[in-house]
Amino acid sequence: MGRYPPRQNNRRGAMPILFVLLLPILFPSLFAPLSHASPSVISEWNTPKPRHSRLLKGALQRETSLEQQSELWTPLPKQEWKTCKVSGMASRLPESSEGYIQVFLDGGLNQQRMGICDAVAVAKILNATLVIPYLEVNPVWQDSSTFMEIFDVDHFISVLKDDIRVVKELPDEYSWSTREYYAAAIRSTRIKTAPVRASAHWYLENVLPVLQSYGVAAIAPFSHRLDFDNMPMEIQRLRCKVNFQALVFVPHIRALGDALVSRLRYSPSRNEMVGDNYIREVSGSRDDQAAGKFVVLHLRFDKDMAAHSACDFGGGKAEKLALAKYRQVIWQGRVLNSQFTDEELRSQGRCPLTPEEIGLVLAALGFDNNTRLYLASHKVYGGEARISTLRSLFPLMEDKKSLASSEERVKIKGKASLLAAVDYYVSMHSDIFVSASPGNMHNAMVGHRTYINMKTIRPNMALLGPLFLNKNLTWPEFQEAIIEGHKNRQGIIRLRKKEQSLYTYPAPDCMCQA
Repeated sequence: MGRYPPRQNNRRGAMPILFVLLLPILFPSLFAPLSHASPSVISEWNTPKPRHSRLLKGALQRETSLEQQSELWTPLPKQEWKTCKVSGMASRLPESSEGYIQVFLDGGLNQQRMGICDAVAVAKILNATLVIPYLEVNPVWQDSSTFMEIFDVDHFISVLKDDIRVVKELPDEYSWSTREYYAAAIRSTRIKTAPVRASAHWYLENVLPVLQSYGVAAIAPFSHRLDFDNMPMEIQRLRCKVNFQALVFVPHIRALGDALVSRLRYSPSRNEMVGDNYIREVSGSRDDQAAGKFVVLHLRFDKDMAAHSACDFGGGKAEKLALAKYRQVIWQGRVLNSQFTDEELRSQGRCPLTPEEIGLVLAALGFDNNTRLYLASHKVYGGEARISTLRSLFPLMEDKKSLASSEERVKIKGKASLLAAVDYYVSMHSDIFVSASPGNMHNAMVGHRTYINMKTIRPNMALLGPLFLNKNLTWPEFQEAIIEGHKNRQGIIRLRKKEQSLYTYPAPDCMCQA
């Protein structure tokens, strides 16, 4: 029989939840698609002109030597650390588990991905059965995609079968343990006090008794609720096993990703283009064509990012007011207008790179105008007008819309997590990956590509801020500074330091010395 917890008085009103749900209705301009110009977008910012016209002129006239091109595109050599060979001695599961663990994960795809890895680790620590994690609807992206709509759940369960027990849903006797049940009142089976980066001991002391009393425990919030330090090696390597082996996207995501990668590597001729720049598969066209190389640029420059940074991006007073309003409505005072000037923020490397700025960085690193560049991005604040400078530097730039027809994209249309999953898949198959700013996608790619020794360029934000503030720099001076400042930021393995994320720095915990 399921063990119901004792009833307690309802202490939580429904008004905060109702307010969040009504945000898109009350403030539609805040959630309007920004990938295309529209009246609501144009009214809140003035079309920015290039802010670095002197550098842009030099970049457009750049010439890259064959030696520089060869060095840039050469894969990483073997390094001191590599993936570990899995031992044939699989640990046996105890005959019975202590109960069922539920976790509720917020954030975007990559934050949820880290939460899933931590959930498996907590289940292992507690000898609990993990219920497939519940993915919350992000108030900004408004995507209700479930775990099973993003990840191959059968593969997930199979890979982890010797480590923990996983079930797709609770048995009938615990069917009352739902998100709605926990939203309605304070419940004895909900763990809501898990500290950020809690220790294994904390879970044994605070969650195990709940499991043993009721047979189920729901942990919410759960993101970032497991420490990276002072963990047994078994737990650390299990977290990496989940991240790098168990979490595989559903077949239709992989199929679309493979198609995009193929089209990037085997560039079509003009007579193979159809419709609105959509690429048609041409049978036999690969036979006489060598596979080309391509770079993925992750451009996180949506309204959410722009507002959170409190930086000035050249859109004038209208843009400043719109972003200030956005901060107040979305974060309700938790993210304040910065007390620093824009120059102070940029000198500290705290402003995300604009499409123009990351384009200049790529050009300085040696990517020429024949580079096949895939733009991994959801919504760019300002749409095409904002990325026009980047496109002028890289005319062969592609994205999901230019590489795939609307029919091919129908299953992912309007679903931020599935769109991000396609970008993640393509990024993992690129020759080089670059992110325009730090964030969860950047961290996920750095970690995953480190694990399999693939080239990843990490922009030096502390260097770039002051460089872009210096309006007297010539193109050769800028290029020299960029190349010198990124020599050791192109995939050399960095060992994890105390408090750093295992998912960004998998060595030494999850890797072995060669």
